[in-house]
Amino acid sequence: MKIFLRSFFVAFLGFFLMLPSMAQESSQNVIKANIFSPLVRTGSFFYERSMNEAMSIQFGFFYTGISVLETSFSGFGITPEFRYYMSEKRVSPSGVFIAPYLRYQSFNLTTEIDDGKASYSAMGGGLLVGYQSVVRNRISIEAFIGPAYSVGNVKVEAGDAGSFDVGYFDGFGVRTGVTVGLAF
Repeated sequence: MKIFLRSFFVAFLGFFLMLPSMAQESSQNVIKANIFSPLVRTGSFFYERSMNEAMSIQFGFFYTGISVLETSFSGFGITPEFRYYMSEKRVSPSGVFIAPYLRYQSFNLTTEIDDGKASYSAMGGGLLVGYQSVVRNRISIEAFIGPAYSVGNVKVEAGDAGSFDVGYFDGFGVRTGVTVGLAF
């Protein structure tokens, strides 16, 4: 898994460094945060870069310290995403978009039931539909929703494997959010 992560980061970094040559002069960058993430003890941040009038890429990162039922999760996730803006009147990164994405998640798990400790890593992806508006060429406001799927494995260090409930992060789900950010 470590080799996969290193390869993924090298490939993503290489692609990211090529963007200035791919992007037009009118390209925009947006840094944003999901405003509802703190409600579930999570920080969720994004960087989006326009590639042309209809496409952009986004890189998301989150860190969480949430408890679901008897299991406590502490860890992070990364989410690379490609966005296609469907509006003819607006230019990326504004308008209605569809966005296929991938997600890698890594958590340390604990449970008080039997003083259990474990690690959990998962890969997944999905498809979002959303709308983003850039107000006065500076403030970004966005809403998105879409199906998600992930599959992972639990490596138990102490306790019983049945004590860890990863159902919230494993299988089918919904990814949603509202972000506010700064465009530059």
